[in-house]
Amino acid sequence: MSDGKSIDRGAIWKRFGSPTEQFGSVNDPRGQEECGVTWNEKWLYRDPEGSGNDRLVLWNRYDLLGVFTLKPDGSVEPESLSE
Repeated sequence: MSDGKSIDRGAIWKRFGSPTEQFGSVNDPRGQEECGVTWNEKWLYRDPEGSGNDRLVLWNRYDLLGVFTLKPDGSVEPESLSE
């Protein structure tokens, strides 16, 4: 999760690069529920090694809700963003 720190979109982009896929947008009024949070924008980073451990970055407008590892079995695990 975000560990209580204010992390902006630019910092996430710099850390992980361009997402493989993006769903919703910062101004999308529709909320989706996933990983226990309601988001309106999701960045998906497909695992470049093909092992199936993809990364999800969930946003509610400009607020980071969390970063999660999506496992091949469909389960999710929150990632810590601490250095």
